[in-house]
Amino acid sequence: MKNINKNFVVNEEIREKEIRVVSHDGSQLGVISPKEALKIAEEADLDLVMISPNANPPVCKIMDFGKFIYEQSKKEKEAKKKQKVITIKEIRLSPNIEEHDITIKSNNARKFLLDGDKVKVTVRFRGREADYSHIGQKILENFQAKLQDVCVTEKPAKLEGRNMTMVLAPKKA
Repeated sequence: MKNINKNFVVNEEIREKEIRVVSHDGSQLGVISPKEALKIAEEADLDLVMISPNANPPVCKIMDFGKFIYEQSKKEKEAKKKQKVITIKEIRLSPNIEEHDITIKSNNARKFLLDGDKVKVTVRFRGREADYSHIGQKILENFQAKLQDVCVTEKPAKLEGRNMTMVLAPKKA
């Protein structure tokens, strides 16, 4: 049988002097030579698979390798399904934004946060507006206050070049 998955050493590829063998039903067969273990595996029409090569002596199990690989790939797919991809949505504001516009933009941010996304709020300064960065700070604080019930501040407001940014993350339920 050829090696389907490169992570496992199978049958004749096992080059150890002695190995600890576990049978297909889970019982210990003890420490024996790979030749004997391979003979036992072939009699049962199964494969000899090295499970933990770092153990002393290495542990091998007699099993159906094809079925084992199939179950491993199934477990990996299940694990991938359970992962949540977090995206960062950006909301841009200007230093001379009106209160009503902040309310509308904060409502949009609320939707993003409730969907489990992070929100990056940016106040963009143009020209001489950068001299009044304290105004941007107040705008971001006001914005964050409107969303306090659904978010936590992951990265507080900070001036980076001509932009002042703040990152909000959804609260854990």
